[in-house]
Order: sequence, then C-alpha cells, then structure tokens
Amino acid sequence: MTTVEERTITLDCARAGTGPATWGQRAIWGVVTRLGDDAPRYTLRLDLPLTPPRPAARVIADLTELLRMHDSLHTRLLPDGDDGLEQVVDGTGELAVEVRTCPAAQAPAVGAALLEELAGRSFDHARQWPFRVGFVECDGLVHRLVLAASHTAMDLWGEGRMLRDLELIEAGQSAESLLQARPALQPLEAAALQASPLGRRRDEGARRYWCERLAAGPRRLFLDPAAPELAVTDPGRLFPNALLRSPALAVAVERVASELAVSDAAVLLGAASHQLANMSGSSDVLFQVVVSNRFQPVAAESVSTMAQEAVFLLTDADKDFKDAVRRTRSVSFSAFRHAGYDKWALDREVAQLVASGEAADHSCWWNDTRDPSSGPFDTVERPRSALGELSGRTELSWPTEFLPRTNVSVAVDVLTAPGALDLAMTADPAVLSREGMEHFLRGVETLVVAEAITLGDG
Repeated sequence: MTTVEERTITLDCARAGTGPATWGQRAIWGVVTRLGDDAPRYTLRLDLPLTPPRPAARVIADLTELLRMHDSLHTRLLPDGDDGLEQVVDGTGELAVEVRTCPAAQAPAVGAALLEELAGRSFDHARQWPFRVGFVECDGLVHRLVLAASHTAMDLWGEGRMLRDLELIEAGQSAESLLQARPALQPLEAAALQASPLGRRRDEGARRYWCERLAAGPRRLFLDPAAPELAVTDPGRLFPNALLRSPALAVAVERVASELAVSDAAVLLGAASHQLANMSGSSDVLFQVVVSNRFQPVAAESVSTMAQEAVFLLTDADKDFKDAVRRTRSVSFSAFRHAGYDKWALDREVAQLVASGEAADHSCWWNDTRDPSSGPFDTVERPRSALGELSGRTELSWPTEFLPRTNVSVAVDVLTAPGALDLAMTADPAVLSREGMEHFLRGVETLVVAEAITLGDG
C-alpha cells in the first residue's frame, strides 16, 4: 500500500536579486510558454536511488544546501512589457516535497510514477520555482529521490553539474566550500555580462553572422517531400521518434576522429551532413546546432540554461565524406563563436528574411547532448569484437511520437548509452517517412563504421 503526504524545504538567507533574464532564459521561456500543455516535454527528470537509504531530514538539509548553491533553482521569470523578461531570485521561500510511502520492493515503481506526476505538469514560471522534489520512503527512510526541473532553470549540462554537486553535498561539502573551489556563474551575473558593451557587441555580431548564413543557405533542403498531402490535410500530424543504439558507432567514431584529427562530435555532425545532403537533393546543408556556450570555467560550473543555437552551413556536403568531416571542424568553430545572442532579437530579423523569401530552410536541428566527461565505456567493458560483428548488434526502436514543433522538420540528438552511442531522431512525416528516417540513421552509422574499418579493423 502506498500513502501520500507532503513536507517542506524552507530556504532562508539565500542570494536574492532582480534583473533582466539571460539570453538562455529568454530563449527557453519563449519555447516552453508557447508549447502550453506540451511544455513538460522539455522538463528534466531524475529518479535517483539513495544508497544507503537515509532519513528525510538529512535529504532535506542536503537539498536546502543545493538551493543555496545555485540561484537558478529558486528563480522566477516574469514578463516585462512587450519585449522584456525579468528574473527574480528569491532569497527566502518554501518548496513542497511530495512524499510517497510504500514497501521497499515497490520503491522503483512508485518512484517512476512519482516522477511522471512531478514532471508531467507545466511550471508556472511567474509564481513557482522551476524545481520539484519527491521522496519515496520505506520503513522511515528515503529510498528514492525524485527531481523535476524546468528547462528554464538548467540544460542537460547544468543537470549533470547539479547532480555532481548534490553528491558532493551528500558527502559533507557545503555550498560555500564548493563555490570557493569551483566558482559558478549565476544567472544574474550572466545577464549583467550580456548587457555590458562587450555583450552587446557579441550579440550584434552573432545575429549578423546568422543572417548572412541564412541568406546564403539552401532555400529548401528536401526537394521532394515524402508525403506532400500530409502538410495540407493533416496539420496536427504526429512526428515519429526513432532511436538507433549502436555499439559499433561508439567504437568507430573514436577511431575516425583520431585518424582525421578532429573531435568525435565533428565526425558525427559531418556524417549527418553528408548523409542528409545525399538524401535531400541539396548539396549544401544547414543545421541549427544546439550549443551549451560553456567555454569559460565559471560557465562550465553553472547550473543554468545556456543553450543557444548555432547556424551551421556546410557547402558541398555530398561530395566526399572525409572532406565533409574535416570542414565540419572549422565551420563548427566559427558557428559556435557566434552562438551567443538575444534570441528574441534574432527571431525578428529572421522573420523579415523569411517574409522576403531570403531565408534558407533552417528547420533541421542537431543536438549532441553528450557530456565529454562521461563516455560509453566508463561503466562497461569496451567490446573486443570486430566492427563488422558489432554492427550486427545495432538496435532500432520507435519509442514514441511527438506533437509538431514550430520550424522543425528533422531533429537529431546524440546521446551516450552504456557501451553504445544513441542517435535519436524525430521527423515530420510530410518531409521524411519512417523508412527515410531509418535510412538516415543507418546511413550515418554506416559512413562512420565503414571509414573505421578501412583503418584496419574488419
């Protein structure tokens, strides 16, 4: 039997302040508020077993210290006029903790259900903190800690930093000692930098770079839509989601990256560009690439949302695979340098280009979500099988379907799995059929694995 109750985390004497929202907060707030009931799609979720289980008072104390450490967890966002967004960091307040009590054998299932409950509700960013907490208690001890965070508070990188900091706090560190050892940029500080003369110059330069690339890119990537009738007759169509899990790709991408003297991220993006060019009918390929913009140490330690899109335009992507990968490295560097900007200001400029017919198709998205500090073979043994044999272990599944998103025809995520790399893909069926999605995913894998095999592994 499961019982339900509520406890409270009380925050007092934490940092407080008010100021303009950061570019990242503005960008993500704009997305999730437009999505309405579909906003929980972007909620970050953690269901953590506590080993050993511990008293609720101890877990509450640890979470209180985590709130003191990272302002984004107790920040509200309020619209300010027609084009403004204000962040309010609350120095005091209370956070509800949803508690479920059950026998220990049921804790995993109860934790999973509690996570769905906490993460399945949209956040009221003007009134609520962007952070929800749940406990699963068994025999008087917390066995599972359930956390749900709005994407306005953190991106995946920030989530990883939050989890690391929570583990250090559980081991006895304090927010003060951790921030002294590894200073972390707080959102109000980031907003002040962005509003400075240097920040404004970077914003203007980035938006100029974007508009130049959009003006030069292909007007249509997919010259022959997969199902043109869908776009007319079914505007509410669902977008299929495919997941390719490949042990061979995890091994092969490292070898190809070393041979071509580029990062494995450049290998994957170059392979995707080459494959998309050959499938779409456009020699030039344009992706919106999600970038964390955590180039400075204080930003790398920040639990916040900094995701900004870079515009990546690779010309003649269909000509030669290795050439495409090598050029991806230099094109990416330039794109990433121009990935910090005021999204709302850029959106207005892009809308003018679209209205005048001068904008490239920018509906294809690429998001490499991997943390460089965590690899596929950190927790499992690296396979000794030849790549040709490993390729037979690739799995393709279709986990779900999504509602359409504005200006998205194709979206690909790269993720790390134990012993494998995952490529997750969502696509508009009017642009790419399920067969086309599979052809793309397997094509990216084949390009990289085949190149690795030529280096000497059969």
